[in-house]
Amino acid sequence: MTIEIGILVSIIGVLLAILTFTLNRDKTVKSEASRNAVIETKLDNISQGVESIRIDNRASEQRVRDLSERVVKVEESTKQAHKRLDNFENKGEM
Repeated sequence: MTIEIGILVSIIGVLLAILTFTLNRDKTVKSEASRNAVIETKLDNISQGVESIRIDNRASEQRVRDLSERVVKVEESTKQAHKRLDNFENKGEM
């Protein structure tokens, strides 16, 4: 009888150990899956943010190019205006 109780307690212990292991393994897998989902979501958000920054950067570069062209035109116009003023002053002195 004592051997049967010992065997029964051992079997129950083994079953509890197996049950505990499987339950904890499932929780660990679920925990890792949810953590991976959070990480993937954050990476997607970062990727979208980087893409938004690239678009803004391209727009800024285009604005700088446009302003550079306008500055060149203004400089040419100013140069022509100075030539006309110089001619006007020279005609006035003669």
